[in-house]
Amino acid sequence: MPSFSTLTIEPDPAAPRVARLLLNRPERLNAINDQTPREIRAAVEWAEKNDDIHVIIVEGAGKGFCGGYDLVGYAESTADRPCQQESFPWDPLVDYAAMKRNTEDFMSLWRCPKPTIARIHGHAVAGGSDIALCCDLIVMADDARIGYMPTRVWGCPTTAMWTFRLGPTRAKQLMFTGDVIDGRTAADWGLANLAVPASELDAATMKLAQRIAGVPRSHLAMHKMVVNQVMLTMGLEQTQMLATVFDGISRHNPEGLWFRRYAQHHGFKAAVEWRDSGRPIPEGDEARAEIRRLDGAS
Repeated sequence: MPSFSTLTIEPDPAAPRVARLLLNRPERLNAINDQTPREIRAAVEWAEKNDDIHVIIVEGAGKGFCGGYDLVGYAESTADRPCQQESFPWDPLVDYAAMKRNTEDFMSLWRCPKPTIARIHGHAVAGGSDIALCCDLIVMADDARIGYMPTRVWGCPTTAMWTFRLGPTRAKQLMFTGDVIDGRTAADWGLANLAVPASELDAATMKLAQRIAGVPRSHLAMHKMVVNQVMLTMGLEQTQMLATVFDGISRHNPEGLWFRRYAQHHGFKAAVEWRDSGRPIPEGDEARAEIRRLDGAS
């Protein structure tokens, strides 16, 4: 089996046609670090080359699926990174190249000729929802949560999958509010294929995976290609390009810089509490003034 630092992948012992890709940083709620996107792609490529594998289940160790990017490190840090540039003016193409690479790595789950199933318990939020929505199918626990809270400030989902999975009306609702929805709602809205009690999640996911695994690989690849082509014709790649550019802007415009400065001075938890509380987020000149005040307090 291949060896990774943030995840594992291996055939299910009782169902060798099913590979189980386990996001495995439970101490950080499987948060995405710099290695995670690369390792997801490498794990998918391993499964692609294994003729015994017909379907891939993506799941998370510990309390949840994935809590998104490891933003305690990113938001609170003063280090200059491609996507967190402290220099002025920031370089949007450096930011775009880094985030587009992550998006392409997550999209390996979508491009893979073998079906992929996200098995979600706990939370699949922010960047974690990107991973889940790049999978072909989603099975959720009733009480699991999925959403992209950073649309309120400091983020735009680069995979742009919400509209393609939900349609414009529901996608706008979630993007405008940053709200999360539970598994039951996700199934009602057509985002999840199934929502079941948490105690039944593994059995329901495996039942679906094994039903798929009995189909020849070539047939699965053809059917997936046909559906994916519809999404490409609708403009998926162009939409992802725009979303990735906007994600960089959202982290470096006055509102995004205010959020980062607030996290650096008061901690990421406090910044998230403000973001998700519904309090108005400082914008424009107000945000610039707050940034100057926070920088002056250093």
